[in-house]
Amino acid sequence: MRAMVYGTYGGTEVLREERVPLPKVAPGEVLVKVRCAAVNPVDWKVMAGGLDSMMDVVFPAIPGWDVSGTVADVGIDVPEFAVGDEVMGYARRDSVHGGTFAEYVSAPVRTLAAKPAALDWAQAAGLPLAGLTAYQVLTRLRTGAGDTVLVHNAAGGVGSLGVQIARSLGARVIGTASPRNHERLRALGCEPVAYGDGLAERVRALAPDGVDVVADFVGGVLDSTLAVLAADGRHASIADPAVLGAGGQWMWVRPVAEDLAALGRLADAGDLTVEVAETFPLADLAAAFARSQEGHAAGKIVVEV
Repeated sequence: MRAMVYGTYGGTEVLREERVPLPKVAPGEVLVKVRCAAVNPVDWKVMAGGLDSMMDVVFPAIPGWDVSGTVADVGIDVPEFAVGDEVMGYARRDSVHGGTFAEYVSAPVRTLAAKPAALDWAQAAGLPLAGLTAYQVLTRLRTGAGDTVLVHNAAGGVGSLGVQIARSLGARVIGTASPRNHERLRALGCEPVAYGDGLAERVRALAPDGVDVVADFVGGVLDSTLAVLAADGRHASIADPAVLGAGGQWMWVRPVAEDLAALGRLADAGDLTVEVAETFPLADLAAAFARSQEGHAAGKIVVEV
């Protein structure tokens, strides 16, 4: 099969297209014929060695964790899926080796859920990692009806999904973003505020008693979080371990099939959508990574296989 691989840590220059063997399908796994695979910043950070202290890498490695596609084969003891099923997944394993930027990927069933009918292949590929991140932060913080939620970086890939998920949980949502993204956030049901100097005052103007929940999807905003958090408020960050010393939670997304299925139900109910900014062919993965590194894409960057 065709796959994009790298044989050593580095930047986009280490990526190359190769022919590699089809992945083996272990018990409890399925072989997915990849339709689309989404780019996340963690993909090129892993490739650069950014998680070397946490995860083993087996070279040559195929990057990528987000995927949408059809089940091509099933391993032993897989009652959840059958050949031909349409799926999406956050196909992260315990080590880095056989990723999703390839024609096929073998994925544990715990990482997969049915593809929502309401999303096309590109949108479905863009949902798992970012959607699970937002969903798990908000549900762990017990977000519910009557809460006022502040989402830091609300216009980002995780943040824009977080806005929609928080709304589906019955919360009022305030989100930080640059002014050029405010209209887009309003369309998602968010009350936007500009980040930067004076942020706490702008949030307090909307929520004088403070906010109940703060979801930090950018990092470096702990002072602002604490300045607007209600006395009994809850907060978490995916980017700043300093929250642990301030009563918050530092979180890392997990591949949980039940959570991914819940996101699929939200999509099919019309409560959640994924904006795709740009698509690339598999051979142009280096260009897709470079686009992601610019940090300005208004939506997901997706590779079509």
